[in-house]
Amino acid sequence: MFENVNELDYNSAAIEGPWKQLVVHRDGHVLWIELDNPGALNAVSPIMQDELHRVWLAYDKDPELRVAVLIGAGDRAFCSGADVSAVADTSRGRTSDYDRETKFTPAHVGVRKPIICVVNGVCAGAGLHFVADCDFAIASETATFLDPHVNVGQVSALEPIGLAQHLPLGAVMRMVLLGKYERLDAQRAYELGMVTEVVSASSLRDRALELARWVAAGSPEAIRLSREAIYGSLESSSLHESLRRGFVLIRAHADHHPDAQEGPRAFFERRDPQWASLAYDDL
Repeated sequence: MFENVNELDYNSAAIEGPWKQLVVHRDGHVLWIELDNPGALNAVSPIMQDELHRVWLAYDKDPELRVAVLIGAGDRAFCSGADVSAVADTSRGRTSDYDRETKFTPAHVGVRKPIICVVNGVCAGAGLHFVADCDFAIASETATFLDPHVNVGQVSALEPIGLAQHLPLGAVMRMVLLGKYERLDAQRAYELGMVTEVVSASSLRDRALELARWVAAGSPEAIRLSREAIYGSLESSSLHESLRRGFVLIRAHADHHPDAQEGPRAFFERRDPQWASLAYDDL
């Protein structure tokens, strides 16, 4: 999952855009990424796919950014899925190359920093990619989740495969097979573990920022290695091998990285730690 970020040489203007279907801005160490295709309920168009690919790469390379928040513009929809007109357009000449065609989500790009998915309104079809691929998701009380692929004659594969890593298989298959007739409300999504909390629509952005700032307060390097160990374990068939590899990461960090000494020192001195920045060469 951590292989592809070198496709873009980082420069300071990369995050600033310009963007056509995203709204992107910094808040300290936090990056806000807003899907902004309101006429199509923030559907993922070819333009948005390209822009998401570029913004994920730029985020991963920016040494000052520690956590990203992904949300949709407005309050009706987080993401209504793929742009149906583009799906039906055979003139686009799409291929069966997974790595070429699916680079608009953070997992496909290989982002190595935390991302919080904030679901405001409808999350359908391709929007489920982000719920599955981000580190965790929160939702407004008005959020709903559905997978209508089969109702528009499309195969549902990528999103449910991602969700099945985290949710009961029966719940995922029910969404796939019932399509638009299986619409989960926010409480049911919480019960299944699709989202980690449900908050009021009016407080959603404030809560997302609060969580993001708490993430950003941790050691960037410790967080990066923690994610690497955990996600790496999902790709291993052996629990012992996953634990062995995780322990190697723990010891290498503890013995050689300054944050491992700065954290305890700051704790005993009752002050905020001064973490080392993620070096560009490390990314």
